[in-house]
Amino acid sequence: MIPRVHKRGTRTIGLINYLYGPGTHEEHIDPHLVAAWDSLAPDPGRDPDVTYRDLQRLLDQPVQALPKSRRPAEHVWHLSVRAAPEDPVLTDGQWADIARRMVAATGIAPDGDDATCRWAAVRHADDHIHIIATVVREDGRQARIRQDGKRSQEEARKIEVDYGLRRLNAGDGTAARRPTSAERHKAERQGKERTPREELREAVRRAVAGATGQEEFFDRLSAAGLLIRQRIAPSGDLLGYKVALPQDRNQDREPIFYAGSTLAPDLSLPRIRERWGGNGAEPDQGIDTPTSQVPQPTGPAAARRRATTAAWQAVLVIDHGDDAQAAAHIAAAGEVLDALAKTSAAHTRRELREAASAFERASRSHIRAERGHDRALRQAARELVYSGPALGRGEDGATTAMLIDMAFFLVTATAHWHGKKQHAQQAAAAHQAAEHLRTAYQSAAAQPMAALHQRGRHLSQPLQRKQVAHLRQAVPELAEQILAEPGWYALAATLADVESAGHEPTTLLAEAAEGRELDTAESVSDVLVWQLRRMADLPADATAMPQPNSNPTPPSAGLTAGPSTSRTGQPRKAR
Repeated sequence: MIPRVHKRGTRTIGLINYLYGPGTHEEHIDPHLVAAWDSLAPDPGRDPDVTYRDLQRLLDQPVQALPKSRRPAEHVWHLSVRAAPEDPVLTDGQWADIARRMVAATGIAPDGDDATCRWAAVRHADDHIHIIATVVREDGRQARIRQDGKRSQEEARKIEVDYGLRRLNAGDGTAARRPTSAERHKAERQGKERTPREELREAVRRAVAGATGQEEFFDRLSAAGLLIRQRIAPSGDLLGYKVALPQDRNQDREPIFYAGSTLAPDLSLPRIRERWGGNGAEPDQGIDTPTSQVPQPTGPAAARRRATTAAWQAVLVIDHGDDAQAAAHIAAAGEVLDALAKTSAAHTRRELREAASAFERASRSHIRAERGHDRALRQAARELVYSGPALGRGEDGATTAMLIDMAFFLVTATAHWHGKKQHAQQAAAAHQAAEHLRTAYQSAAAQPMAALHQRGRHLSQPLQRKQVAHLRQAVPELAEQILAEPGWYALAATLADVESAGHEPTTLLAEAAEGRELDTAESVSDVLVWQLRRMADLPADATAMPQPNSNPTPPSAGLTAGPSTSRTGQPRKAR
């Protein structure tokens, strides 16, 4: 259940007209009262002899009874309460009870008080109600409604339990603004999955990913096809911006613009400039590099390898660094996910897009990020963007799987960090992102892991015994578990490749296992394959390397596809 306290108003009749009217896009159905301060309060939705003015005059009576000098200028209080999409449709009686609990909890009409404010709850849709109230009590005093938003949230959590509704996590005020009911209805009528607000939020996030200055940022917004309106001070300084989708118009056929701050708290221009300050430039400008002069990676595969290394370093900071540095890396991780989703092949793009969208909520908290420490991760996002789209096969596809594998660790580390800080919404969002990454990994890794599996099966018996010896020496406590896994063949092939490349397999394997939570992993061999291939700088695509020999072993079961589990009980790998 989602309550929202709206900005105070000055005209009671204006809000009543909206609540009982057809709505901005004809979305209001059967507007009527479900509860009020007086059980005999008139309902213009059900009684044809009652007008909007009749209800307005009664609500305003305590305000009008005061001398003009004592009347509050903004006397209209407005709370909307919305059920979650998966909740059952509540009856009018249930909504009436919820309304009474909300006005009691927020201080509009406390229980046992005979001189409360006047209020009315209007229902014009299945999934929500609006409560209108005037803030002057019957005794002439103003209601004590400080922290009404927080108290409405606390009551919503209790209502969810009492009614068996979806239990939402407590927020901390850093979440992005949800689409309004009018925005959602408009999107539904147009057959769109997402509202313009949500599309713009994603587009702006992608424009921010790895950008180093405001010229580059606005160039990216333009390239994405957005309309841009800048707010400029008399001095010529840029103060802010708004964006719109060209096809999203109001009734006057004018574009509907959204300020960056209304898309998400960290998408306002001042907050975006903080990211640029980490580049060693002034926070208000950043370092603008023309797109034509941006250093180009050698290709998508190289960019993904570097991003994997940066992500691993970020995991270590989140696990062991101070809070400000961890917060910066978590925010930058969102940029990497946005860049990865933008540049990945079609068979993984949807899940990666969903992962980035879910992680957006996990990228912010009240802990202030210390920018500059996240430079490597932001640079990785930048290289992903400028390296261009990756193919879904070959080295591009295999390094995509490698990066998703590491991104899963990064997102899971973020969930654990938020959990320790009691950031419930952010932790839940990170876990949701991890689930999408798990699905994306399964699609991305199927081909490269199958190639490695086949390669391992064709190792000669002496060479296989040699890899077993390396395994027993490097991780004796996990050796039997790994040997029993179907993924052992892929790891054996990788160990043989490590040795062929001139590395000492036992040493590198021990190092690869050292930084990972492997004691309860369900597919330890899969976890180690990508780490070894990254550390030894081996091609992620096994077909790019010659087969050491050809002495096939009997076929075995296929690769498994299930997440590993960390010692904390949370999924750590997507297999």
